[in-house]
Amino acid sequence: MKNNIRSFFWVTMIFALWQIVYLTKTFPEVLFPSPTSVITSLLDAILDGSMIQAIGYSLWVIFMGLFIGVFLAVSFSFLSIRWEVFESFIRTCISIAHPLPGIALLPLIILWIGTDSKAIIFIIVHSVLWPLALNLLTGFQAVPEIYIQVGRNIGLSRLKMMLHIYLPASLPFFISGLKISWARAWRALVSAEMIFGAAGGIGGIGWLIYKNRVFMDTAGLFASIIVIISIGIMVENLLFAFIEKKTLKKWGMHS
Repeated sequence: MKNNIRSFFWVTMIFALWQIVYLTKTFPEVLFPSPTSVITSLLDAILDGSMIQAIGYSLWVIFMGLFIGVFLAVSFSFLSIRWEVFESFIRTCISIAHPLPGIALLPLIILWIGTDSKAIIFIIVHSVLWPLALNLLTGFQAVPEIYIQVGRNIGLSRLKMMLHIYLPASLPFFISGLKISWARAWRALVSAEMIFGAAGGIGGIGWLIYKNRVFMDTAGLFASIIVIISIGIMVENLLFAFIEKKTLKKWGMHS
């Protein structure tokens, strides 16, 4: 509660400073709108449905990409524990692909996939897969040897060892990697939407920012940026905080 109150205080101070700068008329209104006009533009976009549609589309695309990326990362990590050669291959792929921004692959993605939602999902999967796989591999290697020996002594199969020993013991690494993957995927999503635009007449928040920029709707542009920041904060402080509290506490890793 204290953190929330402090955050609210600083947000209020930022808006107050914003209003003061606007009142000084240092910048023309077309480039630096007032907080009131930004809030009004945000409310109008919500009421006419354009913002809700954009948020819904963006969230659908990013969660599709996250689901595929998490599935691949967990599968690759499990296979790496099973075969040392495969682990060497995955670590090589991570060292090559992890530093590579998804946007840098745009020319190839456009040639291979096109410019629809599948291309954006591909970029999100790329942004999610490698950091999460790296964290999982690190977590699997950090599993105490005694846990593995107990699993072998009670006759657990390889699959059950993965599900009941490796994965629970690596949950802090998994959640940490998921948070990093989410942040990378969210940035990649907005960037890709600003480039690819709309598919079938439906676009996400990035496409909304692009349209507002083209039509010089600076208030709408600021409103879209505020929505992006708000969604990122809510996912980070609500969703992941809930997962950490419930999941880690269940496995005895959180007080």
